[in-house]
Amino acid sequence: MMLAKFRSKHPGSSVLHIAFFNFCRMVVHAIFIVIYRRRREGLENVPKAGGVLLVANHQSFFDPPLIGGALTTRDTDFLARGGLFKFKPFAWLISTLNATPIKQGAGDTGAMKEVIKRLNEHKAVIVFPEGSRSEDGKVQPFERGISVLLKRAKCVVVPVGIAGVYEVWPRHRSLPRVLTKPVAIVYGDPITTEELLENGADEAIKSIQKRVETLVARAEELRR
Repeated sequence: MMLAKFRSKHPGSSVLHIAFFNFCRMVVHAIFIVIYRRRREGLENVPKAGGVLLVANHQSFFDPPLIGGALTTRDTDFLARGGLFKFKPFAWLISTLNATPIKQGAGDTGAMKEVIKRLNEHKAVIVFPEGSRSEDGKVQPFERGISVLLKRAKCVVVPVGIAGVYEVWPRHRSLPRVLTKPVAIVYGDPITTEELLENGADEAIKSIQKRVETLVARAEELRR
């Protein structure tokens, strides 16, 4: 029973793979709590089973570990730009931590298919529809690629708002800061892809972006 529950954290993966991911998650979880005084809200909104698309704003390289580290109920997968896979040891690490490479600025059909496959395997996948890290910390317009996932993956969508990570590690800095205000993450109410697409793809993108922006504002409140 306990082993089955452990395996359910990342369906289809070996116990060793899941154990390694969860060891890394615990380390990251502790770092964000101790060093960055992380605040968290809405964890109960993320379903513990089934395909889940976590749609978040993108402030920093810290975003994927922040989201995955704070989510203690299940393991997460995420997209990472292809350049991060050039250094073999780091490529092995992030691949083992369930990353999928994507070509920035290009319609990477292979990566989209892989995300849909993982969602259909009842996994939780993090995506950043802005396409790249924000230049100023504010939420940038969502790219249309998110509509492909909404149309083809029958899953639950959970919007996620992040605040404070831009101050920690903005894209113009080579290394993160340590002494900053707390960082915060808020998981929003789940919604199905069918509900989001009721009024078409364009409205779905606007809706999910508005939800994320509302959660970012709430995350900013938690930092005070």
